[in-house]
Amino acid sequence: METAIQTSHIRKTNFIEKLVLNKYFWILACTFLFVYPIAKSMNRMLPAELPVLGDVPVFNFTDENGKPFGTNELKGRVYIANFMFTSCTTACPILLGKVQKVQHRIRGVIDRAAIVSFTVDPEVDTPKVLFDKAREMKANPVVWKFLSAPVNETKSLLVDGFKVPMGNKEIANSVMDVAHSNKLVLVDQDGKIRGYYSTENDSINKLMIDTGLLINRKKKS
Repeated sequence: METAIQTSHIRKTNFIEKLVLNKYFWILACTFLFVYPIAKSMNRMLPAELPVLGDVPVFNFTDENGKPFGTNELKGRVYIANFMFTSCTTACPILLGKVQKVQHRIRGVIDRAAIVSFTVDPEVDTPKVLFDKAREMKANPVVWKFLSAPVNETKSLLVDGFKVPMGNKEIANSVMDVAHSNKLVLVDQDGKIRGYYSTENDSINKLMIDTGLLINRKKKS
């Protein structure tokens, strides 16, 4: 009777299998996966500084509650300035609608950012009228202020300070009109103008990015 001779084939473990079975490999892998994202975020370079386009002079206007509001109250905060008047039926409603969305987008940084709407028709836009407009726009009084001052003072701040146009009140299409800029102006924590933006979506998105950069850069420093 023949004895069956059984042979067994011993498979050698290749390098990859040895590596996978090695506990030290997994320790190193887990450490790398945990540490690398943190190190990358810490070393991430912020984009170049926004240019300084001018300085907003010291001002002290009246807010929608009839209280003084100006440079002192805005110090240390990034703010977005815009220009409007409540009886405007053309560009201003569109502008304020965009600003309302900006308010929503900066809700997480209300201690470091603000919105300021300057009326170019202070003779009509009394604090009471601006208060009603603020409520209509669901403006958070901590974030979004509506300001007025005498016409000459307003025009001086807009033209000489913000470097935006402001016309005289005149009859246009049977409606009392005041020519003014529809731009949004980004001002940093030190009262320096850092950008002008239109109400187009791409420009608003750029405004939000630049606002965040100013806030974060100040926070890091």
